[in-house]
Amino acid sequence: MELVLLPGMDGTGELFAPLLAQLPLDMRASVVSYPDRPQTYAEHESWARRELPRNDPFVLLGESFSGPVAVKLAASGPPNLRGIILCASFLTCPSRALRLLKPLTPLASPKLVPAFVAQRSLLGAFATPALRAAQAHALEHVSSRTLTARLLAMADVDVREETKAITAPTLYLQASADRLVADRFADEYVAHARRPRVMRIEGPHLLLQANPVRCASAILEFISDCR
Repeated sequence: MELVLLPGMDGTGELFAPLLAQLPLDMRASVVSYPDRPQTYAEHESWARRELPRNDPFVLLGESFSGPVAVKLAASGPPNLRGIILCASFLTCPSRALRLLKPLTPLASPKLVPAFVAQRSLLGAFATPALRAAQAHALEHVSSRTLTARLLAMADVDVREETKAITAPTLYLQASADRLVADRFADEYVAHARRPRVMRIEGPHLLLQANPVRCASAILEFISDCR
């Protein structure tokens, strides 16, 4: 069984390193990296679809921004899909402020947000020098135009109906101290998924990075159930 990982807001996939280090050496895992250019959710979906295994069974994990991408892919019924995992993610816009301020989003670069503010939101009390450095490095080579386009995509996203169409098993990994995606988004997932399963794990929004051991255990348990 292969694990296909779709990255968060940075789109690079670099931040999956702590999780990958905790997976068994004989486990196949592939990371999808998005191109550094403005794209809609539909374009991210199209890009990721080309990276899916053609002949082998796989489980799809969508982290944060990529949750809706994973849902759209899963709803289309890829023949070898065995399960889908959403981590600290959402089915609809995760921030009322983002929706309300959407007209102003193109005027301000996300990179203007002070590093300590971004790290407080993403890591909170779980921040370490290594995690801070990894998060900053992942964003270094991502343009402001790309990040702004992803914010705009998030402002309009709604994949609740697609979630209802998923027939494969699903798992929602909920971060206990998530400052960006509220608890209600796990409830929204439960309300729309056919076979909902929620696991609450101690950690911040960057859950896979801050608590990779526990996350890896949860992912492996889910994959075992999907075989």
